[in-house]
Amino acid sequence: MTLEDILTDLRQQSAEVRHAETGTWVASVLRERIAAGQLAPGAKLAEEALGEVLGVSRNTLREAFSTLAAEHVVTRIPNRGVFVAQPTADDIREIYRVRRFLEPAALLWAPHGNTRPMHAAVARARLARASGSVSEMAGANQSFHEAVVALAGSERLNIQMEQVLAEMRLVFHSMVADPGFHEPYIEENARIAELVDAGERAQAAELMGDYLRRAEAQLLDAMVAESA
Repeated sequence: MTLEDILTDLRQQSAEVRHAETGTWVASVLRERIAAGQLAPGAKLAEEALGEVLGVSRNTLREAFSTLAAEHVVTRIPNRGVFVAQPTADDIREIYRVRRFLEPAALLWAPHGNTRPMHAAVARARLARASGSVSEMAGANQSFHEAVVALAGSERLNIQMEQVLAEMRLVFHSMVADPGFHEPYIEENARIAELVDAGERAQAAELMGDYLRRAEAQLLDAMVAESA
């Protein structure tokens, strides 16, 4: 998807949500596009064009950029503009530190047991694997982890996870372009959902913790290989 395609789509979306012309709404819209992989690391966010298609003022747009910069999703470069962030090794370590708190805890203590979204994400990932679509596998994997945190039934935690997943999409875009990273985790996701269904929450949380440690190590190794 090109920047022009995204701008056209955003113009339509903003026309339907005129009442929500706030910095929070703009930040949410841009975060969703980044999490969906539509805005790649290093892409420049043209202030004038975005303000025009979203129908918001420059001050509102800058408020949104400040929010996203605080989340490490975009980067401000003086005299050059605002760009979609390119995660570093330290960013990856911090992302996974947060995830190791959020996800195992949701599996262990969440009051809700609705695993249908988790199973649906696994089904999507299997279809993507069969068709050879790496991007769809990555997207389905993101949806699975989003569904894990949603077990907690907390809007605040859901927002936190949305921010984390936006950063994760940037990591995947930059570092993992082959199916070898995503494929092994599909069946682990399925196993975690099955354990929750069976009431084996402690085992599910333990598996998730190990899973996240391995994924972090793989991503850091990929980053080293990429820079070599």
